[in-house]
Amino acid sequence: MMKVEEIPLNQIVRPLPRQNDAEKVKALMKSIAEIGQQEPVDLLEVDGRYYGFSGCHRFEACQRLGKETIKARVRKAPRSVLKMHLA
Repeated sequence: MMKVEEIPLNQIVRPLPRQNDAEKVKALMKSIAEIGQQEPVDLLEVDGRYYGFSGCHRFEACQRLGKETIKARVRKAPRSVLKMHLA
C-alpha cells in the first residue's frame, strides 16, 4: 500500500487542461469542508516535481477552499513515464 502524503498545492503541475463539472466541485468543497478530504489524489514525482493527471475535481475543490496542501499518493517515476502520460 502506498503512503499518503500532504503535498503543497502550489508544487503540483497539471499539464493537461481539463474542464471540471462545477456542481461536482461544489459538492466536494462542501464535503471536504465538513469532513476533510477522504480520497487522496494520485501524483507522479519526476525529478523532484509533482505531476497530477487525475483527481481534478478534488484538486480544484481544495484550491477553492484555500487549502495549502492536498492528500496524495505519490509514485516516483522516470521521465519516460511522464512522457507516456503526455502523449
